Amino acid sequence: MDEIIYLDNAATAWPKPDAVYETLGSFYREFGVNPGRSGFDRAIEAGDKIQAVRKRLTAFFGGDEDAPERLCFSYNATDALNLIIQGLVDEGDHVISTNLEHNSVLRPLNHLTRDKKVQVTFLPFDSNGFIDPDEIARAVRPNTKLVIVNHGSNVIGSVQPLADIGQVCTEKEVIFAVDTSQTAGVIPINMKEMKIDVLAFTGHKALMGCTGIGGLCVRKDVVLNHTRSGGTGVKSAYPYHLDEYPYRLEFGTVNIVGIAALWAGQEWIEQQGIEQIYSHEMKLAHKLVDGFKQIKGVTVYCCDSLENHLSTVTINFDKLDAGNAGIILDVDFNIATRTGLHCAPLVHQQLGILERDGGVRFSIGFFNTEAQIDHAIDAVATIARDYIK
Repeated sequence: MDEIIYLDNAATAWPKPDAVYETLGSFYREFGVNPGRSGFDRAIEAGDKIQAVRKRLTAFFGGDEDAPERLCFSYNATDALNLIIQGLVDEGDHVISTNLEHNSVLRPLNHLTRDKKVQVTFLPFDSNGFIDPDEIARAVRPNTKLVIVNHGSNVIGSVQPLADIGQVCTEKEVIFAVDTSQTAGVIPINMKEMKIDVLAFTGHKALMGCTGIGGLCVRKDVVLNHTRSGGTGVKSAYPYHLDEYPYRLEFGTVNIVGIAALWAGQEWIEQQGIEQIYSHEMKLAHKLVDGFKQIKGVTVYCCDSLENHLSTVTINFDKLDAGNAGIILDVDFNIATRTGLHCAPLVHQQLGILERDGGVRFSIGFFNTEAQIDHAIDAVATIARDYIK
């Protein structure tokens, strides 16, 4: 095989549907003006299209459909998570999170611990990669303000029981925030049913949009404090940042073409069917894991069962570090993977591979094929047999 076999979809979904590429060009040509800053027709139309995406994504996430303005756009999920964490947590508060988190959660929490004496409890995952909701309940303290978890691990692919965790948070009267970076677009999410108070998403992964766009959806009874200020194009004489949504959490000119790409991604997801997208990816994941488990000298992490799992699989070779394995897969086999710590060091620490430079991650997307998975299995088998002395 001469073409690249792209198995790094947990970093960015690629390729995108053709409609997304077409939208990125045509929308900018027709509506690439500044929405909300001027009263001419084209600017108003651009603003209307942004509002349409707000409404569509609010419905997609099961948010408050009578308050779509609480779907706010940001640069990406990291940006949204910073707005959430810094907007909710004050000095002296306690936060519960997990060892599964990405640095987009870990680092803001670590800064708050260092700078504002915030207390944080990081809960471990079990041997299959799951957080026990009962452990969350036991970890709640009188000053617990926030529980924040990622829906699907970007390292081991486990998908957390959000409804059960949300029920615990409701009973304990603690705000529940979720990072959906790995799951939005491939697993159904309903904020009301799962009792999620605040949700962060990114556009460039399974939502099939482009980089540089993400956002957060905030339920009506949740208040996020201001952590930034700037232009909104509204009430310019007012000396402070606006309190009303979406302006409360949006600053400066939005990424209008990125928002348009999200609309195109939503159209594609609806056409394919989210269940069919997930089914295809998991069929290939089963094939990949079954193949890897037959290879002597290869360890597969947290994949004893692929129930409640994403198509993300991390492995290691017993006698080859992850970085070199990734280079061999790329140079000799044209397979693109992600090696290292995947911006989630606590996962690797708990797995005992932090000092090994992490692992080799294979993350499957909708456009991967069975032939590509066969090639990946053969490549790993060849490396384990012929490249390790």
